[in-house]
Amino acid sequence: MSTETISHQAGPGSGPTLPTAPCSVVWSHGHAYVLEYTGGAGRWVGLDAFGRPTALTPAALERQGWTQHREG
Repeated sequence: MSTETISHQAGPGSGPTLPTAPCSVVWSHGHAYVLEYTGGAGRWVGLDAFGRPTALTPAALERQGWTQHREG
């Protein structure tokens, strides 16, 4: 397995797809997001820059870009 960071920026067929397993973790703009399923729909939940809970749809997370590893 490679230690290379996998990142994704929006665009058709431009890279890996978001994980679909419950409790998967991805990083976006320095913040962790965990995949949560409620009522059949998946959403990515995390904290914003002010420490407030936030939820993103998979499409919103795809648009803002994500990575499977924390950068820094």
